[in-house]
Amino acid sequence: MSKIAFVFPGQGAQYFGMGKDFYENNEDCRRVYDMATDILDIDMKALCFEENDRLNITEFTQIGLLTTELAILKAVLNMGIKPDVCAGLSLGEYAALVAAGKLSEEDAIRVVRKRGIYMQEAVPTGGAMSAVLGLDFEKVEEICGNTEGIVELANYNCPGQIVISGEENAVAAASEKLKEAGAKRVAPLKVSGPFHSSMLKGAGEKLGDVLEQVTFTDSDIPYVANTTAEYISDTSVIKELLVRQVSSSVRWEQSVRLMLEHGIDTFVEIGPGKTLAGFLKRIDRKAVSVNIDKYEDLEKLKGVLA
Repeated sequence: MSKIAFVFPGQGAQYFGMGKDFYENNEDCRRVYDMATDILDIDMKALCFEENDRLNITEFTQIGLLTTELAILKAVLNMGIKPDVCAGLSLGEYAALVAAGKLSEEDAIRVVRKRGIYMQEAVPTGGAMSAVLGLDFEKVEEICGNTEGIVELANYNCPGQIVISGEENAVAAASEKLKEAGAKRVAPLKVSGPFHSSMLKGAGEKLGDVLEQVTFTDSDIPYVANTTAEYISDTSVIKELLVRQVSSSVRWEQSVRLMLEHGIDTFVEIGPGKTLAGFLKRIDRKAVSVNIDKYEDLEKLKGVLA
């Protein structure tokens, strides 16, 4: 019997047309898009399905991705599959909380809309992020710690892939040092700000006020928190973890290793793309991953879990 994790991607996985076939083929999926449209007064079909100039802007990216992940989740749950644990990369943590039964769809939609706006508004001038390939995280931590200015580890994605974030000059200086230390590549990311760095702390504090209005529900399915890479069942700590998440490192590699230690052998990636499946291959080639991006992928999932 497989032990299953539902995992959800974060910002960067979005594309025009994501979720459209789920909307067209499944009434429950359709209801999620329609619900988000009604709650936020944003045409979610136009945002997610049609080419536009908003989907790649943080305040719209986040809510578009979340809505799509929640819609696809409906189709997976309708197959009678129950996860043993849930986790999500950055924004994806909100979909994971819904999947784990700890957060309602409506509250997730309202909070993530605010999260996207606050993170967009908080973006300071002179912020940057870069992907570092080919160095272990201890070396990256050491070099960033010895670089003047703000440059921090934003994402521990998988072995040999770290993302750094902070002040533009500090990120550039650290990048040169990382290349000298043997990094195969240090690539600037096309993002609108230094996400998951201390420069976004103000956005997290604003989000905290929104989260005060949210009730998290006890459930029998744990989730893995980005900031601590720990199984979380105690709902009283979730608000603080989500506040910290905005300006703290996403410990994805550590989160996956923890799930593997708990016996998880099948990872179902719910949402656009195959980003998390790619990370998983670098972490543990033996683990099985299935990505549910298109409606036809549901058949693939049946085959894996048969």
